[in-house]
Amino acid sequence: MNQAQWILIAGLTVFVQYSSPAQTPEAAFNRGNEMYRAGKFQDAAKEYDGIIKEGKISAELYFNLGNAYYRDGQLARAILAYERAAQVHPDDPDIEHNLKLAYLKTVDRIEPIPDMFLIQWMRAVGLLISSEHVHVIFIISWVLLFCSLATMYLVLHHAILRSARIVFFISCVSVVLWAAMLGIQSLRDTAHDKAVIIAQTVTAKSSPDAKAVDAFVIHEGVKVKLTDAVGEWVKATLVDGKVGWIPVNQCERI
Repeated sequence: MNQAQWILIAGLTVFVQYSSPAQTPEAAFNRGNEMYRAGKFQDAAKEYDGIIKEGKISAELYFNLGNAYYRDGQLARAILAYERAAQVHPDDPDIEHNLKLAYLKTVDRIEPIPDMFLIQWMRAVGLLISSEHVHVIFIISWVLLFCSLATMYLVLHHAILRSARIVFFISCVSVVLWAAMLGIQSLRDTAHDKAVIIAQTVTAKSSPDAKAVDAFVIHEGVKVKLTDAVGEWVKATLVDGKVGWIPVNQCERI
């Protein structure tokens, strides 16, 4: 067999391999599910992760990846996958349930700073109303605000003026509340500043320097907010308000 024939056979082999249905994301997903059911959790995680690296992202894929990591004992990776699934599908009860179970296995018990009642109420409402509807209500409030203001200046009839003042007051309050709601939803929908600690133990420093004073110690699976970066260091803020600098390779952004 000459060289040209070898090249032709090698080319056909590569073509068949990459054009085979077995290489599709759906087939890889099914293989991952089969491996998971067989108890091969690490292999299942590799299949799911391979699909994600190809740019195929879904809540179900991240959820299954989290399950595989969780059963394989990789707690931080499981939490990271569940958090990413929650970003894609924030209202899924299964994702929320598994995420809570995973957080219960973490070493640290960090109590968040309690929010004001109004903020808690607005966050609860924000979960029930989509961003599109909030935008519409905000715009309507602005229109009512300007219309009532114009009526107060242009119309001198006492009864109409009184009604315009009531509408003006209500629309002012509405504009402020729905503007705050937009801000809360914007912060909720932004995940690039959130990260999960993937190292087993992390000692945060008071400044981006390995010789700096220790700020606090946290363990794998803790969720932090990243607010700044200097070289190979990032500033991490805990839910209880503590701030420290950690090496960037000890956490992974959600």
